[in-house]
Amino acid sequence: MVMSRAAVAVTALVAGVLLPAAPAQAKAFVCQQQVQAGQNSKAVPYETALFAPDRLAPFATGRGIRVAVLDSGVDDSNPQLDGQVDRGKDFLHNNSDARQDCIGHGTEVASIIAAKPSAAAGLRGLAPDATIVPVRVSEQTDTANGGTSGEPASPAVFAQAIRWAASPSGGNADVINMSLVMTGESDAVIAAVRDVIAQGVVVVAAVGNHATDGNPDPYPAKLPGVIGVGSIDATGVKSDFSQHGIYVDVMAPGRDVTVATPRTGQRSDSGTSFATPYVSATAALVKQRFPTLSPAQISRRILATADAAPGGAKSDEYGAGILNPYRALTETLGPDTPPTPPAKVMIIQDPAALALAQRRADAQDRALLFAAIGAGVVVLVVLVAAAIRKGRRRGWRPGDPTAPAEENPFDSRTLESTR
Repeated sequence: MVMSRAAVAVTALVAGVLLPAAPAQAKAFVCQQQVQAGQNSKAVPYETALFAPDRLAPFATGRGIRVAVLDSGVDDSNPQLDGQVDRGKDFLHNNSDARQDCIGHGTEVASIIAAKPSAAAGLRGLAPDATIVPVRVSEQTDTANGGTSGEPASPAVFAQAIRWAASPSGGNADVINMSLVMTGESDAVIAAVRDVIAQGVVVVAAVGNHATDGNPDPYPAKLPGVIGVGSIDATGVKSDFSQHGIYVDVMAPGRDVTVATPRTGQRSDSGTSFATPYVSATAALVKQRFPTLSPAQISRRILATADAAPGGAKSDEYGAGILNPYRALTETLGPDTPPTPPAKVMIIQDPAALALAQRRADAQDRALLFAAIGAGVVVLVVLVAAAIRKGRRRGWRPGDPTAPAEENPFDSRTLESTR
């Protein structure tokens, strides 16, 4: 795991393990221990320079788009997130307010999507006018010995959270960001993801950080219709921890990226968790600019406009390439599917009918040939007959070319009768 100790381990429980639900509380859950706040930095992060939010703003800012962040909650007390975060829901503690983050991970993810510009910080969200809907499903953290501690939701609760995030009476999200990974399949989660995509919600998920220790199949990133996101560094090279497989759709910065922390300030963090929100923010921008697009069409636009990567046009390491929000917002794509070629016309006839037609055609050809031969014979006969008559008049003597032309007896008689 290549994430800070305060970050969420991108792992949830496998299907079939349930955690007891905490009793409902009259007031919002309060963290027993606060995560350390970061320091403000005016330095422009490499990922902000790469994506240039100011260049995207004339086309879309995420206004009117709701992005659900299924994570550890989101602390909206950081000035860059003030006014950007809805109440959400806490599925770990059965609260109707998830604007608390005991480990900071969800806050960091949300800031990549929607952090407002600040004179005190170089960090800028790609979709600064989007609304963040926090959905708390995990407080699991890395420990010093490489293990994990804390509380994740069960797959059953995770599925409920996905459905709530997309429900018009719940989170009413247009995009769902899942910077977490399950280690096994869950029928409930599979069904929930399938259903929310059918409702028109774009689902984006991290592919996981275990490339060097097993590279296990990541869920929900591996599910059909989900945009799976891997991590690159500042040079555009795949992070060594970023998992690889057919589930990798696109890459985004995920090593040493700048993120906002609870209460105030920023810090640097790494993991596919932090590559994922760049894609979710881009989906929000595309959704605003092209509101009639389906999740599949938004995914196609994001992947079709990705920049080339070392893995080629499509690879298990880099997917379609490196995210390019500007191209996703501005380029004109061809049709979703290539035009259907014209159907081949097949004429099926009875063999006997075909044979009869062929015989008739042959007979017609022979008739034309015989007619041509007959006409030639007639012409020849006429020419021979004329030659014979002329020979008889001369007594079969050779003709004298110097003699005057022989008068036509008929013409002579005719002239004489008119004198």
